[in-house]
Amino acid sequence: MPAPAQVRQHPASPLRIGLALGAVYLIWGSTYLGIRVVVLGGLPALPFMGARFLLSGAVLCAVLRARRGPGALAVTRRQLAGTALISVLLLFIGNGFVAVAEQNLPSGLAALLVSMTPLWLVVFSTALGSRSRRATWLGIAVGFAGTAVLARPGAHDGAIAWWAVALVLSASLGWSIGTITSGRIAMPADPFVSAAYQMLFGGGSMALVGTGAGLLGYGLGGPAIRDVDLATVPASAWLGLAYLVSFGSLVAYTSYYWLLRNAPLQLVSTYAYVNPVVAVILGWLILDESVSVAERVGGAIAVLGVAIVITSERRGRRPVVEPSADPPAQRAVT
Repeated sequence: MPAPAQVRQHPASPLRIGLALGAVYLIWGSTYLGIRVVVLGGLPALPFMGARFLLSGAVLCAVLRARRGPGALAVTRRQLAGTALISVLLLFIGNGFVAVAEQNLPSGLAALLVSMTPLWLVVFSTALGSRSRRATWLGIAVGFAGTAVLARPGAHDGAIAWWAVALVLSASLGWSIGTITSGRIAMPADPFVSAAYQMLFGGGSMALVGTGAGLLGYGLGGPAIRDVDLATVPASAWLGLAYLVSFGSLVAYTSYYWLLRNAPLQLVSTYAYVNPVVAVILGWLILDESVSVAERVGGAIAVLGVAIVITSERRGRRPVVEPSADPPAQRAVT
């Protein structure tokens, strides 16, 4: 097996950091809209989200090999097994569940529920021995209070299935567990290689499960794949899928991993309360999604809780990412 290619580290300019952070803010916030457009167009969620990540992973692998040579993608069996596990937690559960839920859930509401991920991260870290400030626990309490308002039956305009809300909350939990676990098992040292394999494993698992269920006639909340006439799918759905492949996965996903190596962690973490705001605004503007009073109040409370937690953790811990460490993924699940 070829030796892994060495990745050279260069100081990052403020301009590059700003551009990458802007991509994470705006593009990741818009992926909730992209997913909603795809599923509203009649494309089954899991098979086509699987296709999204399979295509993105294949393109990223090709780029890495072309730029760094044959050894760029070399990993050990333990690293490959670790990546497969993390891909199930982060992508199959973290992203796939959100996509299935958005067949019945407005994109803005899904983003607000996913914003709880940083709170779960602190809870799980504390359970594993980390210590947090009192202000952190105040922020967690505030954030979960906001979640309770958002998830309360009757809080939304129109019919919202309870299982869709439960799926998004489960996705947030899965992403948090995957994030914590990724720093404790063998993973590829290079973040871009790790991201490429995660996309391939995660996309493959979503495609297999979604296609298998669809062929049996189970649509997992949406149309079964055997019942879909691709010729009738509107162009908007295909454009949404192309956007998720190119911008959502390749640009935003890689920008986030790059930021973890080149920017302060507390700066990168601010995505957690910017993404939901972007998602809600885009859903309202483009899809005419209504935002109830309960959603406005609950969303504001939830985002406030996340802001308190991130600010408290920033003051209480050293925001250091070692260059040799594989940075854990911490973004919202899109």
